[in-house]
Amino acid sequence: MALYEYVTKEQLAGFDRYKYSAVDTNPLSVYVMHPFWNFLVKFLPTWLAPNLITFTGFMFLVLNFLMLAFYDFDFTASSAGNQHVPSWVWVAAGIFNFLAYTLDGVDGKQARRTNSSTPLGELFDHGLDSWACIFFVSTVYSIFGRGESGVGVVTLYFILWVVLFSFILSHWEKYNTGILFLPWGYDVSQVTISLVYLVTAVVGVETWYQPVIFNLLYRDLFTFMIIGCSFTVTLPMSLYNVLKAYRSNTLKHSSLYEAFLPFLSPVLLFVLSTAWVIFSPSKILDLQPRMYCLMVGTAFANVTCKLIVCQMSNTRCEPLTWLLLPMTVVVGGAVTGVFTNETLLLYLWTAVVILTHIHYGVSVVKQLSDHFSIFAFSLKKPSRD
Repeated sequence: MALYEYVTKEQLAGFDRYKYSAVDTNPLSVYVMHPFWNFLVKFLPTWLAPNLITFTGFMFLVLNFLMLAFYDFDFTASSAGNQHVPSWVWVAAGIFNFLAYTLDGVDGKQARRTNSSTPLGELFDHGLDSWACIFFVSTVYSIFGRGESGVGVVTLYFILWVVLFSFILSHWEKYNTGILFLPWGYDVSQVTISLVYLVTAVVGVETWYQPVIFNLLYRDLFTFMIIGCSFTVTLPMSLYNVLKAYRSNTLKHSSLYEAFLPFLSPVLLFVLSTAWVIFSPSKILDLQPRMYCLMVGTAFANVTCKLIVCQMSNTRCEPLTWLLLPMTVVVGGAVTGVFTNETLLLYLWTAVVILTHIHYGVSVVKQLSDHFSIFAFSLKKPSRD
């Protein structure tokens, strides 16, 4: 019996009919990474469960986040005049990031190799990917940090939202077309950032203070690349694929209203979190940028996971995620001064969001494991006694 049955009977029936369909046209992925992963997977023991590989890769990103939180909690270590993050941390971050990326690419191949592919594996993979966005963005931010030579925390906040919406766009496409179009930016960004971590360990963060050309700083190039890629490639291609399905009458949902329904909760989350940033009496984002972004990223992951469940089970997306209701009370109390200690409020609410998301994830994994009569982290079959 699951801790709580988040997945409905209709959705379970949809999972039974589910067929994986994805398109990956990125040359780096197709011609370099996939051959590399095909080579590596041969060395893995056949008893190793794919979900265990997925979870291990995710934990490498969490470890990166925790390491940088220890040495650079408020994102000031890279600023001129401050004690910088030790070089070995950047070496570890580069290795861990590449290991996480590699394991994320190998897990599906291990599933096919061991004939253990299930909808749970895909849901588990993409669900953890949605949460990984915040750990990845926060760790990268420590390279530049805040301050005169870095990137402001407000810019960090909006970059995080660009990354989060870029992620959900792929699953919104699949919700409407039935096909997961894998974004080009993912593979390029993972390889590039892994190298940037290693370069930082060798040359120091001071190198990133220098202009790339003329007065264009590395921080500006970094920001421009993320935002530019999202608005000139990811967003237009997603809209094109969905509108193409609409015009050809292959859209999986009955109207454009239904097609765009999955954006309601993410947009409301954006409005609530941005309102707290703007109207915060104590400037909470300046005070606690790491915790604030962790709260936002985790809440977004919860919203995204529910979309992925609906997308994979071919059921209607929930218009509103219930987590947004108590968040409305929290934000209202913070900006009106009802809760005077905003930092304490943020920490408590972040803990609630994290525990809620973990409970949701564990419950869904348990429910689907029971439904498919499998173990999530083992290839052994459950006893029918």
